[in-house]
Amino acid sequence: MEYLNRFGPLVGRILLATIFVLSGIGKVMGFDGTVGYIAAKALPMPQILAIATIVIELGGGLMLVAGWKARAAAAALLVFTGVAAFVFHAFWAVPPEEVAMQRIQFLKNLAIMGGLLYVTVYGSGPISASGDRE
Repeated sequence: MEYLNRFGPLVGRILLATIFVLSGIGKVMGFDGTVGYIAAKALPMPQILAIATIVIELGGGLMLVAGWKARAAAAALLVFTGVAAFVFHAFWAVPPEEVAMQRIQFLKNLAIMGGLLYVTVYGSGPISASGDRE
């Protein structure tokens, strides 16, 4: 149990952050597509929002992995993920053939938000750049 208590939070942070780090890298590599996707939702300043999204996903994800300011990073990612769920995965407002996939994506975001809330409340754990539980 000692091993799990020591390494579990680190592994959990890595698993939780993986989606954000990989998504951030994907958005950098496909920047024009990201801007187009944001513009398709009729959001203002799609280039600025794409840059902000990359900073939040990549920066927050790496902070989460390192355990540096993990509570703040998790809180920022929590808000970001909630907004993304409602803006990009509104399963109640899509054509019938898209409902199932968008519901899955929405629920995935809710699950991720649960993990992020846990880190926001309890901190990074014993193995982290902060050297403590924050």
